[in-house]
Amino acid sequence: MVTARILAYQILLQLEQKASHTDRLIRAALDRHSGLEERDRALFTELVYGTVRWRGRLDWHIDRLSKTKPEKIAAPVRVLLRLALYQILFLDRVPAHAAVNETVNLAKTSQPVHVVRFINGLLREAARRGEDWDWPDRAKDPEAFISVTTSHPAWLVQKLVGQIGFDETALFCESSNRVAPAAFRVNTLKATRALAVESLAEDGVEAVSSPHLLHALRVPAPRRDMTRTRAFIEGWIQAQDEASQLVAHLMAPARGDRVLDLCCGFGVKSAHLAIFMENEGEVVSVDRSAWKLEDLEKSAQRQGIGIIRSLDADLLQLDPGKTGLFDRVLIDAPCTGFGAIRRNPDIKWNRHIKDPYRMSQLQAELLDRAALFVKSGGTLVYATCTVLADENETVARTFSEAHSEFGLDKASDYLPESCADMVSGPYLRSWPHRHDVDGFFGARWRKE
Repeated sequence: MVTARILAYQILLQLEQKASHTDRLIRAALDRHSGLEERDRALFTELVYGTVRWRGRLDWHIDRLSKTKPEKIAAPVRVLLRLALYQILFLDRVPAHAAVNETVNLAKTSQPVHVVRFINGLLREAARRGEDWDWPDRAKDPEAFISVTTSHPAWLVQKLVGQIGFDETALFCESSNRVAPAAFRVNTLKATRALAVESLAEDGVEAVSSPHLLHALRVPAPRRDMTRTRAFIEGWIQAQDEASQLVAHLMAPARGDRVLDLCCGFGVKSAHLAIFMENEGEVVSVDRSAWKLEDLEKSAQRQGIGIIRSLDADLLQLDPGKTGLFDRVLIDAPCTGFGAIRRNPDIKWNRHIKDPYRMSQLQAELLDRAALFVKSGGTLVYATCTVLADENETVARTFSEAHSEFGLDKASDYLPESCADMVSGPYLRSWPHRHDVDGFFGARWRKE
């Protein structure tokens, strides 16, 4: 019989062996084991996300307790230890002795006796210590203290400290460990916010109005699969963080416009743009992952949107002579994604110290290319879901300096007044610890 802990171990080991999207693995596992009771499904999800979120700190505990050199601890053993330590050190509802015993029994199915003894001894020592640990000195090495206690890579902490200072970095890292509220956009082509809230309530889901946007909802603690609610099935709502929704506000497309959404992914922003246009005009959504475009088309149909045309193509190979020019062009650029750690904690461990620079080079190239598709008088918007200046302000400034034909607009002229504090200079700039939304960046230019 598969238990929540066994299933969590299997997913965590899979993540350790190959970088994958945690949420997709969790959904696939729950689909395969549909017979799991609701309590076990919740525990399984908590164990996976929690262990991934606190992986850095859990490894620090392991390395402090282990007499074996860290590099000699095999991946399956380290995963077992992380999973058990998360229960011992972070979950009050799981007795420490139960976590130790279950982990030891699980280890017996695949590990030799001496390894089982090693696991048992280390976990019992961790349980004995409780909260009594010799943390890095906050005064002498504040970066190490933030890195260990908030479970963020040391290089990322160092980079953020140089950008926003120690106090802000600590707040950002702490907020990135909190579970983000589930955010949804109301599809005004089909429903009102009141109708969506009422329908969700009938399905046992409590939704509240967003503090930032008129047509957005939050579900603080979703206890069921939202895709099975009537509001979702009917296309009345779509999962989308409020900061992501602001990109369409920054674009401000009008009815009848011709809009190009580059690197569109699953097309969540494409659909929002089409709704802004009241389903009149054309939205061309470009991505080089055909399977994402298939999801886009299904989602557009569910939302009653008929003006989106998907195009399977690489932006760098796309020819403006064949596509024509557009009134509005969005380049939702690939990025490190550090603004969305709350929703995707695995991002912290799947990025390299050199990735921000590598990404910034690609982003600059994509932005230059996107500019070729903007007609005279048209609008170009550059957006990311990261908080690093290398990929945001630096890329935007470089573009402005190289393209005198594009005048930089003020984001404040296009965002709702309720989001005035998400403006930094001429840019859209949101932060999880300041606004309780994902970290997003947006820049808007008008072609003279």
